[in-house]
Order: sequence, then structure tokens, then C-alpha cells
Amino acid sequence: MNVKTILNIAILSIGITCIPSCTMENENTHKKALIYPPSEKNDVKDDYFGTQVLDPYRWLENDTSSATAAWVKAQNEVSFAYLNSIPGRAAVRSRLEELWNYPKQSAPFRVGEHYFFSHNDGLQNQAVIMRMKGLDGEATRFIDPNELNKEGTTSVSIVGSSKDGKYVTLDRSEAGSDWSSLTIKNVETGEMLPEELNWVKFSGASWKGDGFYYSRYPSPKKGTEFSETNIDHMVYFHKVGTSQSEDKLVYRNEKNLNLYHWVNVTEDEKYLILYAASGTDGYECFFKDLSQANSEFKPLFKGFEHKSSVVAHHNGRFLVITDIDAPNYRLVSIDTKNIGSDSWKEVVPQKEHLLESISTGGGMMFLNYLEKACNRLYVAKMDGSDVKSIELPGAGSAGGIGGYLEDKVLFYSYTSFNYPTSVFRYNVETGESVLHYRPKTSFNPDAFVSEQVSYTSKDGTPVSMFIVKKKDLKMDGSNPALLYGYGGFNISITPSFSVSNMVFLEKGGVYAVANLRGGGEYGEEWHKAGMLLKKQNVFDDFISAAEYLISEKYTSSDRLAIEGRSNGGLLVGAAITQRPELFAVAFPGVGVMDMLRYHRFTVGWGWIPEYGCADSSDAHFKNLNAYSPLHNLKLGAEYPATMVTTADHDDRVVPAHSFKFTARLQECHTGDEPVIIRIDVNAGHGAGKPVSMVLDELADKWAFFFDNIKTSGAAVQ
Repeated sequence: MNVKTILNIAILSIGITCIPSCTMENENTHKKALIYPPSEKNDVKDDYFGTQVLDPYRWLENDTSSATAAWVKAQNEVSFAYLNSIPGRAAVRSRLEELWNYPKQSAPFRVGEHYFFSHNDGLQNQAVIMRMKGLDGEATRFIDPNELNKEGTTSVSIVGSSKDGKYVTLDRSEAGSDWSSLTIKNVETGEMLPEELNWVKFSGASWKGDGFYYSRYPSPKKGTEFSETNIDHMVYFHKVGTSQSEDKLVYRNEKNLNLYHWVNVTEDEKYLILYAASGTDGYECFFKDLSQANSEFKPLFKGFEHKSSVVAHHNGRFLVITDIDAPNYRLVSIDTKNIGSDSWKEVVPQKEHLLESISTGGGMMFLNYLEKACNRLYVAKMDGSDVKSIELPGAGSAGGIGGYLEDKVLFYSYTSFNYPTSVFRYNVETGESVLHYRPKTSFNPDAFVSEQVSYTSKDGTPVSMFIVKKKDLKMDGSNPALLYGYGGFNISITPSFSVSNMVFLEKGGVYAVANLRGGGEYGEEWHKAGMLLKKQNVFDDFISAAEYLISEKYTSSDRLAIEGRSNGGLLVGAAITQRPELFAVAFPGVGVMDMLRYHRFTVGWGWIPEYGCADSSDAHFKNLNAYSPLHNLKLGAEYPATMVTTADHDDRVVPAHSFKFTARLQECHTGDEPVIIRIDVNAGHGAGKPVSMVLDELADKWAFFFDNIKTSGAAVQ
């Protein structure tokens, strides 16, 4: 598991929903004024540097109380009664299931003599992990998570393998929680070893000899597993055939328990690389010589201002991708015996475009650049010379290429808005790429066009945006549209395929994705321009994107919906509090809505480098309070039709954010449009959610969308 995977703690959107084959009843004759469950208000207030802030719904933070459980039950009863009454909702669900039902497959990766990949036949709740011996072997089931429980809420993935190819480490998560357990399975026999490692979070399994390194937290107090602050992230070594109680503690920072720690073993198993992060931005890097008994960790990079990670150990030197003196990143070579910057050698210099990642395989390096928010792949020798482009089908997203030194064949995935996620096979010796697997879908993606436009934000900054639509769609302002955004944590939003989007598009919809500041699309400077005291730039970029879509007649404000999840849920919440009249519908999913208290729950403290902390200074308090969605709802205001979504097992952005925001929104809203909350049971932040549950949520969302935009129906027939 690489550094960026660990740090991308915020989860992106699952996607948007699809439209039924029939037209919705746009007169909305079924609608009645919703009667929301009462939400008790308590006299709770906090003092921030002399400013009193009320928090009347603080009691909803207690996720184990009977009062909160009763509130959740009552809210869901109102929400689902309304959603199930929408004419055509059943047809949405049926059509969505029909179109979702096509085989999907991941890129294979090698473990010893075997190759593994995930496969879903179409409607399986969880993908099945498949195994084949050699590239021409028969694919057989290695582990089927769907057999582990009837609800399909258990997800399983391979997170590590022994160098001899004998064992793989499996990561198992229940009901979408970030908590997971690690188990070991014999590759050849399929035997499950008896040991199980618990209370694992944000960890891979990096093997060395007869065991592996992993990260875990102490066991939480019973009943607080999904809300208690997670601190004291430790690194352990587990030896095959022993119990977790015998695991050796490898690293613990007793002086600072609010750190994430994770490790990687270099491919030659000579060094253990340790990363320590104070949050979701910069991190420190240390290395330990595994050839020397009882060797200590030595610092390679100190401080949390930069992001530098070891790509490989090659000829006695570390190859390191870094943003030091290079906001678009570069690759440097560092002598393991003399790590001072005066001995660094530049292998790949910083260029105009973002060097998003570097991987190795077959004795070569693979450079993944982000050019105008689209991936471009290049291959080079280990010294950075002889750079050649790997031709991709078009402007889209590609990645995953890499492997072992002796590999001759590698695989990578490619996708775009109108190109289903497909797998390509790369021959290291010839440099040739061929299509390995492309799913067969029941519609024609060539009927749609994706364009990238540039618009101007409030402060004059140019911002790029993808717009996807039918080729012959008229730009007369009558089209239903959905604008998606994220804008944070250095995460790049690049083109990706979605059945839901395609069905929306073929019915006359416009799907737009804005590459907002705070993201990683244009390097570290772009990220910094949308974090901490500059977070308002993100909201301005998003609002300006909506204004562009309206001014250019892609849509109109009474037919425009906005969507975002996690940090994107915060984005949507801020947008509707700042410009409620601009949107018809809002979908804030699993959002960070209370910016004054977010750091008090589970791993929320890790977001302080991105957001700042209301307790740390008056400046940060005023900044956060100025845009916190919960604190900027106004009594007597009219807000867009809003469907808040969250889940009871979300232990990343705890559901209290959505609970409190919904209670306040229902209190403040004076308009006729519904403002409801949809709370999934036995689900988490989004990862590992079973397909059946995803389809239910998407059907509800799409039905809600078309039930609350003003249209004659012509655009969706």
C-alpha cells in the first residue's frame, strides 16, 4: 500500500444514479408537506476566544444513546416513506439493476507462480478474488466474500504477499468500517491459517521473510468503536504461525500519539521504510537496515511540511519522489550511506505537469503524469533515461502498472467518462500495450462527448471542468444537470466511467466535474490554494462552476443539482448555505459538517493540517466558523431540496456531522422542498458497500433528483 493510498483518508463519490426508462411525474402531485420528527434542543454552548457558539444538537453526537437511535429511526421512517412514494422510483431501481449487470474485472497482479484479480459477474455484492496459475492458467475462485454473510456487507482484499509466493495477507472489513482484521491464506492450497490480527486501520501488510509488518491501534473501549478518537498508531511484526499477542512491537512514538504510522519493505528486503504523518498532508520518512540486527530507524526526511516517499532501493541508493523544491514533484537518488541533500542526484526533474506517481517493474520505471487532470503514462530506465510514452486510448485515467524486477508482463487499468474501466497488458521487452479485458455493456458510449472547459473563479483564477453530454444535446438552458466536486486533501478528480452517468446522459442530462483548488490536479500549489485559511477558494470555485453552466446554457438553476461526498459533502453544505438560490437539489454525502468539532472524533484530528483547528487560534476559529455548514444555516431561509446521506458504521466522518446538520436544516428551512436524511444501516463511509445497497441508494437519489427539479419531462423521455 503506497503513501498516497494511506493519506487519501477522504473517500470519493460512489457515483451518480441512473434514470428510469419511463418519465417521472413532474407535477409532483404525490408530494405533501413533510412533517419532520422533532429534534430536541439543549442549552449547550462553547466559548471560542470570547465568542459564544451554541450547539443545541450536541446530544446527537452520542451514537450509542437510545435518544439518538430513536431519532435515526424516526428520520428514516419519514425519508423512506417519501422516497418510496415518488412515482417511477421502482422503475429507477429496476432499470439501474438491469444496466449495472455486466462483468467487471481488475488488473491482475503476480504472487509467485500465480496471478490474482477481482471479478464481479455483474450484481454480486462483493467482487470475488480469482486466482490462476500462470497467465494461461484456468481462473478459479480464491475467496468469495459473498459467502461470508448473507447481507453481503463483508469486504475482503489482498494487501500483501510473501516474496516466495506462498502466502497472501487478506484484509477483511465489516459493514464498511475502517476497522479491519488481517488473516493469512496459503496461495497453493487455499488453506486459511488460524491467526487473526484485529484493530487494524490504515495499514497494508509488508512482508519480510516469514512474516509481515502492519499498523494497528490499541483496542477501543467497548461501545465506542465507531466514535472514539483513534490515537497511538503502532507498527508491529507478525510471524506466520503465531498469535497476535506474540507480535513484536517495531515502532511506537510515545511522545506524540497523534500520528499515523505505516511501513514498506523494499523489494530486495534490505530496508524497512517508515512513514509518520501528523495528518493527511506532509509526513516524515525513516529507514531501518534489515541486514543489521537491532538496527535503529534513521531519519531520511524530518518535518511535516513536505511529501517524500521511497519508490525503490536500487544500486545502493534510494529513489525518492519528492515535492521538496518541486511543487509538481521530481525524482531524486539518495545514497543510503550519505543522505545529505548535497549528495542527491536528480533523476527526473520537475516538469510543467504534475508527476503524480512512480512505480517500478521489469527493471523499468513507470512515470504517471497528470496533464490537464488526465493521466499520461511513460516508461524509462532506472536512471531516468530513454523516456517513452505509453499510448492510451484517450484523455482519461490510468494507473496500477508495476510489479517485480523479474516480471516481463505488467498490467494497468484505463477508464474515461465514456470508456468502461478496462485492463491493458504491457510487454516490458517490446514496450507494446494490448487490450487484455474490456467489459461488454448494453449501450453505446460513442454517442456521448466529453469536453474540458476553463472558467474564471471569483478571484480571477482559471479553473478547469469536465463536461459530459450527448453529442447532439441542445444548449438552451433546459437540461437537467449534476455538478460534482471535491476540492481537498490533494486528491485529484480525473475522468472515470459510471453506468449511472451514462444512463443519465443518454436521457439528456449534463454531468460536470470541476477540478477545484484544494485538489491535486495541478500540483502542490493548487492544493495549498484551497486549504486552511484559503478554503473559501474551493467554495468560490464550485459556485463559479455552477454559474458557468447556467450562463453557457447547459442548464438553469431550477434544474441543477450538486453532489459531493466526505470533504465533498462539506463542499455541498457550504455551497447551499452561501448560495441557496443557485441550486435546485443538493446531495451532501457523509460530509464534514461541524467544522468546529470535527477533530474530536475517530481520525478527525488527522485533518487539522488541511482545515486548521478552531481550538488553536482565533484566526482559525473565525475561518472555520465562517463556512462551517452547520453554523451557517439561517432561520427563515429557503434551501434547495436536500437529501443528506450517511451510515451508522461510518467511523471516518462520524454520522453525528450529518445528524446535527439535518436537525438544524429542518429547523431553519421555510421552503416547500423536502430536506431529508437517508441513513444506511450496516454501512460505513462508502468503501465495501454491497452492490444491492449501492443500487438502493442510487435509485433513491435519482428519484429524488427528478422529483425536485423543474422540467416538462421532455429532457428525460
